[in-house]
Order: sequence, then structure tokens, then C-alpha cells
Amino acid sequence: MNIILVSNNMAKARTLSVLQVSAIVIALVLLPLLLALMLIVPQETATQQGVKALLPKQLHFSFRNQQKHLDAYALQLGEMQARMMRLDAQSERLAKLAGEKKAVRNNAANVKQKAAQSPNPVLNRAQAVNRGGPLVRNAPLSEVELQKEIAKLMAQIELNTEHLSDLEAELLQQSVLKDTLPNSSPVAAAFNSSSYGWRIDPFNGNKAFHEGLDFTASTGTPIYAAAGGIVSSAAQTPDYGKIVTIDHGSGLETRYAHASKLTVKVGERVEKGQKVAEVGSTGRSTGPHLHYEIRLNGNVLDPRKYLKASS
Repeated sequence: MNIILVSNNMAKARTLSVLQVSAIVIALVLLPLLLALMLIVPQETATQQGVKALLPKQLHFSFRNQQKHLDAYALQLGEMQARMMRLDAQSERLAKLAGEKKAVRNNAANVKQKAAQSPNPVLNRAQAVNRGGPLVRNAPLSEVELQKEIAKLMAQIELNTEHLSDLEAELLQQSVLKDTLPNSSPVAAAFNSSSYGWRIDPFNGNKAFHEGLDFTASTGTPIYAAAGGIVSSAAQTPDYGKIVTIDHGSGLETRYAHASKLTVKVGERVEKGQKVAEVGSTGRSTGPHLHYEIRLNGNVLDPRKYLKASS
């Protein structure tokens, strides 16, 4: 197909080829698209460009990745809030267990002495307030400095959690529950001492709180009741797999999860050291092991504190 253009100013007609016509059509189609993209895609404002120019090189980061930085800080703050909520709940339990102010003062003195011996002592209320002085050469925290401060605070929370767990275990050993505490090993195998608490989840790679203690053992290894009580649950669940839960009274219970076989039934009374299941890898598990939990009124306790008390 040819298009013939005729003009009074031209001595003769000019013919456009198919290729030239196609090029003109494509240009007419693309031009509106390019204009639309320029209006839709956000551009850096002059203020942002000016700020980037003023920042030192070590503080530069892409404004397009600003949301990514904010999301990272939000995750860290969320984790800190979760830890603080656990500390608050633990403090309330300690207040109920303490009973007398004298016992609280004596145990608080032990905690204070441990904190003083630690290379990273927990900041108490007196250290956190009553500060002042003239403002001299102040400057905002850099991203690296902010990360360091967050890590420092997380370490302090971790240390405080450890001391409160020690105090809680000590008070429970002195309470009316001392004769019903699960203080014997539930399986003839070593436990992973770092498995209780915050860790990297083996399935999604995120930080998560692991509420129990893991004992690595071969499939079929006997699992024993850590204390006497009544079987309140013996079932299969998606996360725990085959699990036995034993009620020891006064809100105290133990859980034995990921079993390959359950040897007790709901309502059955079991004695301390009685076989209740066999090690397996059912549920949300990466391999044969026992996931063991101790709970008081639904709140998790650190099983390591009670295994140490029996040794």
C-alpha cells in the first residue's frame, strides 16, 4: 500500500512506503504511552534530591528502598514489644508467687548481684531516668548507630528475661507447687540448650519464639512423664503432631509433642517416670525429637530451670 501526498508547493507527488507508514503509526501509539508513564511513575522531588546531596556518603540510601528500611525497623520493634509483653506477664506471675515482700527483696538482691557480675547489666529504673545536662553538639542517630542501640536493648531484655526466669523457678521451688513440679527428664537423651526462647525458625527463616525444649532422639525412644498427673490430651494436631498433655494440678501442665506413638489415653492417671509416648517426627518437625513444654496457667516456663533444679 502506498500513500500519495499532493501539495501545491510541490512540483510532483511524494509517495510513502509501507515501512514509513508503519513507523508513523507506531510513533503515534507510543507517544501517549510515554506521556502517561511520565505522569504515573513517581519522581524524586527537588527536596529529596537536595537531601540526598547533603547526606554524607556513609548515610546514603535509596529513597526507593525507604519502605524496606521502615519495614525492617518495624519488625525489630514488634519483636521487642513481644518480649516486653512476655516480661510484663512474667512479672505479674512473680508478684502472685512472691506473696511476702521479704521473699521478693531477698530474691531481688540476688538478681541485682547477678546483673552486676554480668558484662551487660540490665538497666534498672534508677539508671533509666534522672538524666540531664546542657545540649552540646547534638546530632541525629545514623542508621548503623540505631541498629546498635536496638541490638543493645534486645540484649538487655534477654538478660532481664533470664533473671526473671531464675527468680520464677526459685519461687516455684518454695511454693505449694514444689511437690508437683516436673523436674525429671522426660527422655533419656540430651536436650538442645539453645532451643528454648527466640531463634531462627527452621521452616521460614524468620525469628520466632520457641516455647519448648527439644531433645534429639531416635524414633521409638520412650518418653516419660516428668511428674505425676492426669492426661488431659492425647491427640494428633497439625503443628505438634501426636501430643500428650498432662495436667499436674494448680494450673501446671507438661506437653510431649511430635511423638510417633501415644501410649496413654485422656483421663488416665500417670505416675512420675511412667512411659506416655515414643519419640517421632510428626507435625511441624524437621526430624525425630521430643518437643517438651512446661506451662503454668497457659504461660510457658523455661524447662531448663527445672531440669537443673533436679540435678
